[in-house]
Amino acid sequence: MFLLVGIVPIKNLPLIMGEVKAEGDFLVVNGYRIPCTQGTGAMISSALMAIKYIGKDKPQVLVIGDIGDGKGSRDIYKYLIENITKLSPSILVLHYCMPYMGLIKKLCKAIEGCSKKPVMIADAGPMYAAKASGMARKFDIFTPDAAEMAFLADTNATHPAYISKHLFDTDITKIPKLIEMAYQNDNAAKLLLVKGSTDFIALEGKILDTITEPNIPALEAIGGTGDTLTGLVSAFIYAGFDLQNAAVIAAKANRMAGEYAKATPVMRVSEIINQFPSVFKTLESYIKRLI
Repeated sequence: MFLLVGIVPIKNLPLIMGEVKAEGDFLVVNGYRIPCTQGTGAMISSALMAIKYIGKDKPQVLVIGDIGDGKGSRDIYKYLIENITKLSPSILVLHYCMPYMGLIKKLCKAIEGCSKKPVMIADAGPMYAAKASGMARKFDIFTPDAAEMAFLADTNATHPAYISKHLFDTDITKIPKLIEMAYQNDNAAKLLLVKGSTDFIALEGKILDTITEPNIPALEAIGGTGDTLTGLVSAFIYAGFDLQNAAVIAAKANRMAGEYAKATPVMRVSEIINQFPSVFKTLESYIKRLI
């Protein structure tokens, strides 16, 4: 099972789990409609596009409404803690949720009861909680941006808002050092896919690749393009790619989608996502060699 997990900003949306399908600018799960906007919706939509192209079974999604009070996040963690061994996913993606350190520790403990450990991917809140609770090394992939990379490198910070001032002022030249520091302090997943004007791919502390082309500066201003990257890398792992190749193809595809869409800062992320079929077609021979 390929399981995508996250909260959505919809008041009173109950906990729902099931197969997801796309209908225009919406995702539909068990009859509930979720907008394909930034956050969890963008992550799921991009993963769904990649899975459709590859021809694998559709992913399962576990979502709940949370408008900032944290109740939905707590409920989704508790559901996973109680049911993860029964679900036994092969790929588990934890996206937008509040960063509850105690609950992420309980979830990691519960996962030890699975017959086979899932590939574990985290972004946003779950990534913060994993780092702050000492659980980072339980994960296979983190997908931080530059500021989040500074948080992973800061031993004492429990949230990106509290990183040291000298780390917060990040630029592209500092990323390699931040990667080194994060691994030295066991605050990084097995692989880091660092999003930015240059995408860095590091495995166990070693930078394996950097992706700079096509260079589409507008992508960094469009909310949700980091979420699409998380969706893509998880889908390509589900397709059978190893961690490094999944990260490389995801980073390239995300940039190419921005190029194909002629991205501008005011563009909606759905316009980027709609370019993925054309991008995958262009990359087809490369993708098929890796599957």
